Amino acid sequence: MTDQIVQRPAGDVDLADFVGESMLLLGAGASVLLQLALPGVGRGVAEHSTTLQRPLDRLRTTMTYVYAVTLGTPQEKQTVVRLVNKAHVPVRSDRYNAFDPDLQLWVAATLYRNGFDMYTRFFGELSDADAERLYRQSAVYGTALQVREDMWPASRTEFDAYWDRMIAGAEVDEQVRAYVRRLLSGGRAPLPVRMSMPLQRFFTTGLLPPRIRDQFALAWSPRDQRRFDRTMRVLPRVYRRVPRSVRQAAAGYYLWDMRRRLAAHRHLI
Repeated sequence: MTDQIVQRPAGDVDLADFVGESMLLLGAGASVLLQLALPGVGRGVAEHSTTLQRPLDRLRTTMTYVYAVTLGTPQEKQTVVRLVNKAHVPVRSDRYNAFDPDLQLWVAATLYRNGFDMYTRFFGELSDADAERLYRQSAVYGTALQVREDMWPASRTEFDAYWDRMIAGAEVDEQVRAYVRRLLSGGRAPLPVRMSMPLQRFFTTGLLPPRIRDQFALAWSPRDQRRFDRTMRVLPRVYRRVPRSVRQAAAGYYLWDMRRRLAAHRHLI
């Protein structure tokens, strides 16, 4: 059973449409690696995350947050944010703090930028009005937590400058690099998930900016780039032919699962 995603008028793209598309999951790996390229995020995840032991649970946690703050009710958003804040309490050291708004700003920026890039790859360029609406609404990825509203770049031009500056300054140490190698091998995920990792690695590596790819020492040849370009020419055409209800089934499932779990554990919230 899944929850129905609200349908918007054609030509009026809203954040609900943006995050509801399942093809965004193809870019999830690239978003994660971009986040880890910021030392404070990378070290915090490498030292505290349970992703390698429970990758599917970690994916569910991440997607629950994304869908709760964008598609959930105000009460669901408030509850999930409170749970995320609780989970962040032990993630701190003298080198990082999960409550650092600058780190959270970068995580929010990767969710917006990779999502926007994937959406335009699959559906084409957006009008200025739609692009601006999505940009403004996407600030919620950070402002739902500790990011102040005035920290989100005031314009898309300012965001691009921020993005380029962060990419240019990203540094990945061997601890994080080793963590990502294990992550891209599937960790302790069930066998079907580990069998799918070569395809996930392909999309993840292909979607990364070259400098970030190099920081993680991920091999990528001209032949790989040609294969990736061919795939990204064909895949969007196929994807757009899939009924919208099917394309948004993953978001509906995660919303249903979130509501089921919140109802079952309401006494703990």
